[in-house]
Amino acid sequence: MQDVIDKILETHGGFEQWKKFTKVNATIVSGGKLFELINQPQDALPRFLEVYLHEQRLSMTPYGGSNRKTSFTPNRIAIETLDGEVISERTGTIKNLHSHMQMEGWDVLDRAYFNGYANWTYLTTPFFLASTGIKVTEIAPFQYHDEIWTGLRVSFPDTIATHCTIQDFYFDKDYLLRRHDYFIDVAGEFNVTQYLIRLCGGKWY
Repeated sequence: MQDVIDKILETHGGFEQWKKFTKVNATIVSGGKLFELINQPQDALPRFLEVYLHEQRLSMTPYGGSNRKTSFTPNRIAIETLDGEVISERTGTIKNLHSHMQMEGWDVLDRAYFNGYANWTYLTTPFFLASTGIKVTEIAPFQYHDEIWTGLRVSFPDTIATHCTIQDFYFDKDYLLRRHDYFIDVAGEFNVTQYLIRLCGGKWY
């Protein structure tokens, strides 16, 4: 198992390289049916993320205005000005903040909290596999056309805010992440499968 994890981390840049950095910045455009389900439609405006790699912490800019950003940690979500002035915030345990999102009709803090833990999970995969408290087991592989992808089941500790405790990740023959499965229970209840497109030989697949 550890050999597989080591190969995955090396393929994605190497764990020693990962440890040299404290955060990553990304510009994203996101959307999907989920935001419509919670009556929070998503526009196509690019947003800037600042994601901390060795602690669960993230900010998104802009959020609700060009001079506003989010500030996410597992036990706090806030909307702040770019200067750090708090406009609104909510604090509590991970369980309490997650439970608030299960109520009918999200508010702007619910959405910001979801954006925080979701994007942190996506942008720190697969390096959290080496984190303390993470449990990893190998599961049945997945066949995608003529390829066989290695499956890993990850159990997250209750100190990490994320979609759900158990999530499955699949890696291709080159140990690149290709699929991510999880369960959402904050806007109804449904399973989610995300595929990651790969560029190989000038073709996307």
